[in-house]
Amino acid sequence: MAQTIRSRIEAAAKKLRQHQQDHLMKFVDQLSQDEKLELLGDVEELDLDFLDTLIEKYVLGEPETKLPGSLEPVPIYRTQPESGQEKKYQQGRELGERLIAEHKVAAFTVAGGMGTRLRFDGPKGCMPATQLRNKTLFQVFAEGILATQRRYNCVVPWYIMTSPANHDRTVEYFEEKDYYGLDAANVKFFRQGVMPCFDRDGKMLLAQRHRLASSPDGHGGSLRALHVSGALEDMNRRGVQYISYFQVDNPLVQVIDPLFIGLHAQDRAEMSSKAVVKCEPLEKVGNFVLADGRVSVIEYSDLPEEQALKRRDDGELVFQWGSIAIHIISRGFVEKINSKGFSLPWHRAIKSVGYLDDAGNLITPEKPNAVKLETFVFDALGLAERSIVLEIERAEQFAPIKNFSGVDSLQSSQELQVARDAAWMEQAGITVPRKDDGTPDVILEISPLFALDVEELIRKRAQLRPLKAGDMVYLG
Repeated sequence: MAQTIRSRIEAAAKKLRQHQQDHLMKFVDQLSQDEKLELLGDVEELDLDFLDTLIEKYVLGEPETKLPGSLEPVPIYRTQPESGQEKKYQQGRELGERLIAEHKVAAFTVAGGMGTRLRFDGPKGCMPATQLRNKTLFQVFAEGILATQRRYNCVVPWYIMTSPANHDRTVEYFEEKDYYGLDAANVKFFRQGVMPCFDRDGKMLLAQRHRLASSPDGHGGSLRALHVSGALEDMNRRGVQYISYFQVDNPLVQVIDPLFIGLHAQDRAEMSSKAVVKCEPLEKVGNFVLADGRVSVIEYSDLPEEQALKRRDDGELVFQWGSIAIHIISRGFVEKINSKGFSLPWHRAIKSVGYLDDAGNLITPEKPNAVKLETFVFDALGLAERSIVLEIERAEQFAPIKNFSGVDSLQSSQELQVARDAAWMEQAGITVPRKDDGTPDVILEISPLFALDVEELIRKRAQLRPLKAGDMVYLG
């Protein structure tokens, strides 16, 4: 065993020297046998030829962001069908429902984050998100999947991408909660890929004497992780054709949307997106555009201000649609972009990363010192032969929890959740008491297990009771 480890160390050191990264083995003689194995595990997974290319282009260099030659407004399906589209919407919904019932749709949650920014100690998906029952984000999604399965008498497998930092705790959480009534065989966990962190000279950083400093490879890495983890093979065995992609921080997401799925399938799209009308021209969301004839997303920081402010003759913004990271992705499309090596572009970010200096001391930098490389899932849109965009009402399906306070915080999300449920109650014919500022003077929480959508709530009108100011009502 000792000889085998020694030979592996010699081979790794030789390869690292060829790529000017031999400093990674600087402390190897000071390590225990287990630590040597951990270091070898990190080093032997590195594709050094590929990393050399990335270092040259993105670490030592800084590629300019080039706008497409042609930039036009994106075609969009509105929340309600426009004149002449009524039949298409109806047929799309029916097709989506049939595909769900035929077990051809899976849910996919990107859940690699920890709750650190939210001052929550644990995976973000384990954070309580609802106001009355304190349901976690994972529980909200699980109930949406369970309700969908009951409605359509089907199985909706759920794929959850974790990270090395939260994988074990996420799996333990689901085991403790008995998967919230879902069959454990239909809930699949896999880890997101990571990339080494680099100093400004292109040298990889050490986080410990036996571990490289690394960071997740971005939400675009989710499409590679589906392939590497075997999730795509599992989907193929099950007959899944369509993947409902969403991120872990949005408790109002419609986990499985028949209309969205059906319109995507009708148009033979490969990857499709939901969009909201931007709150203001410079809102910090990606902008949907038609770039050289293909649906694409341009980051708010990359769209010139004159383009962001540009308006049509009727006063509407030309580029008014914001990306909220909700997609339907055809399984075959994910297989295609992985078939000849993962092909999404990389993006460069300068961040503060702790590292070991030459003496083995841990340095905590006071300002950004390192280059992280990541991919963005929306870049896959530019590779799709066909893509659709469906507008949704922000208040109906989007209440993200990203910050500890202020906009997109737990408080703002819970307010939006209550507002959405109050609007549903009013559509069902129940008068909702309101404060002078128009916000609900009640606290409501409607579980997907009671009503998966407003139409189901309306059908259950007889089970609803009148509301009075100050009521706290849970429907579950």
